[in-house]
Amino acid sequence: MKKHIFLTSFVFAFIAEITMLVIFAVQKTGNWQDSVMVNEIVQSVKENWDKIEDYKDSTGISYTVIDNGGTVLYRTGAGLSESINEAVIHRDTILNIEKDGIIAGKVIIYNNSAQEIKLWKHKVFTVMLAAVFVQFIICLVYIIYLEYIIIRPFYKMKSFAERIAGGNLDIPLEMDRHNLFGAFTESFDIMRAELKRAQAAEAEANASKKELVAKLSHDIKTPVASIKAASELGAALAGNDSVRESYLQIEHKADQINTLVNNLFTATLEELKQLSVAPCDIESRELKEMLEGSDYLHYADIPVIPECILYADKLRLQQVFDNIFSNSYKYVNTKIDVNVLMEEGRLKIIIEDYGGGVSEEELPFLKDKFRRGGNVKDIEGAGLGLYISDYFMREMKGGLVVGNGENGLEVTVVIPLSGGI
Repeated sequence: MKKHIFLTSFVFAFIAEITMLVIFAVQKTGNWQDSVMVNEIVQSVKENWDKIEDYKDSTGISYTVIDNGGTVLYRTGAGLSESINEAVIHRDTILNIEKDGIIAGKVIIYNNSAQEIKLWKHKVFTVMLAAVFVQFIICLVYIIYLEYIIIRPFYKMKSFAERIAGGNLDIPLEMDRHNLFGAFTESFDIMRAELKRAQAAEAEANASKKELVAKLSHDIKTPVASIKAASELGAALAGNDSVRESYLQIEHKADQINTLVNNLFTATLEELKQLSVAPCDIESRELKEMLEGSDYLHYADIPVIPECILYADKLRLQQVFDNIFSNSYKYVNTKIDVNVLMEEGRLKIIIEDYGGGVSEEELPFLKDKFRRGGNVKDIEGAGLGLYISDYFMREMKGGLVVGNGENGLEVTVVIPLSGGI
């Protein structure tokens, strides 16, 4: 509906311009004198010829009266033609004054068509200028409208797609049915929810796999340990070298089996190295946008970020902030304090909730894989957020410090300055 209003207004302004141009093009540019009024002037001058010095014009038309010798006998104002030559050059109307059948003089009717055309041009220019101004306003409003319904939603979806590509499926995409992407945003958020469910199912499957591997490793190690102990005893009691060598071979194979089981168990903990981190120089002002994007529930007041150049991977740093805020939302759901501190070639982003923190015994293990605080056991979670965030920050030559603040859990993101690493 709004689009139709803009287009209709624009078309009307354009039609007004074209109409004024057409009118101006077909307008006559000749002498626009009133013939009846001109005849009245000639008759009036003729009747008052003998007392022309006392004559008073009542027509309002500009003209000059001269005799046959070229002497000006009467004029209605200044700046008029005073000779036949001037009248010809100016394209004035020249009429004879006959007295008793003899030409006594002439009336030169001033040609004011130039002033009329000038006045008409001024009117046309004013109207066209107003029409152009109206078009400009319409275009400006339409551009702002397009910014609101297309450009901003597009960049919002672009940022959302980058987060999905980075593996962050916790932050929902706000739906706005007043722009052209309303239906798409709903579909994209449904996709995010489905991907999150699939990710949760995958995480559950992986956890089951790890539990199975741990169980199998335990179950296998127990008989292997018995085999090794029996082979050691057999080797000690062997009566000859051949039998002793066989027992030692059994013991060696038992050690190989034990090594393979350990490798199988530890191999399941190495997936994190598949996530690439590519730090580069970024401006610190981008941190405000990242923090605001992570704090989608608006629980925090983002402070002013000091201007500097940081050395970080923008995508991975966004994931770090997303993980921290997501944990705070999920586990404590309180307001969040954010502070910024610069020292020793590092920029520190200090994020603290009001959930009371965790016990001092648990603090050293919060960044470990699959480890969570004992006070959140009833809340769904994989225990990977801080582990992954710590890995990303170490790869960016920074750090992640977890501790208890005055009000709750305090997480400090340490980002190196460019050239300070």
